[in-house]
Amino acid sequence: MILVLVSFGFTTKSEVNVPETLKVKEPTLVLFPKNRTTFKSSFITPPFLGSCYIGFKEALAFRESRGNYFIINTLGYLGKYQFGIGTLQLMGVYSATKFINDPSLQEKVFYTNISRNKWILRKYIKYFVGKKVKGVEITESGILAAAHLAGPGNVIKYLYSNGRKDVKDAYGTSLADYLKKFSGYDISEISAIRNPR
Repeated sequence: MILVLVSFGFTTKSEVNVPETLKVKEPTLVLFPKNRTTFKSSFITPPFLGSCYIGFKEALAFRESRGNYFIINTLGYLGKYQFGIGTLQLMGVYSATKFINDPSLQEKVFYTNISRNKWILRKYIKYFVGKKVKGVEITESGILAAAHLAGPGNVIKYLYSNGRKDVKDAYGTSLADYLKKFSGYDISEISAIRNPR
């Protein structure tokens, strides 16, 4: 037994030769919505989780709260996705304390709200997707992200006014910002539900 253990200490290390075909010689392109990446010195980029529903919701959560389930902002919006009390009541949640302390409830409410917004905006999604408003290509994911920011009614006003009726939240983020930032995600797996709870 001792001989076996000692023999491991005396093995010679050989140099590993990497074949030329496996060496990285140039940067590799990565999948990103619309093959775009944007880097600004003061902007923190969230981890990219693909261009499907999970990537969409996590990117939106990162923008809203840095993905923190237990945060309340200065205006009283709650949780990872920054919901107001009125929206929570529409979704059937009447306890802010329970909501802020239950990550699984926050995820359910997010999906429920997106489903509701998709139902309300279904005709506008069908009509406007693929068109450009103020130089921004309209996509389903952009519309639903903008609806999360300012409500579906404001999105309808924005689209029909050709971008002239753009609203901003208290921190200066506009509908146009969300339409652009969250475009290109495939969120077809979200069902449009009339009165989800």
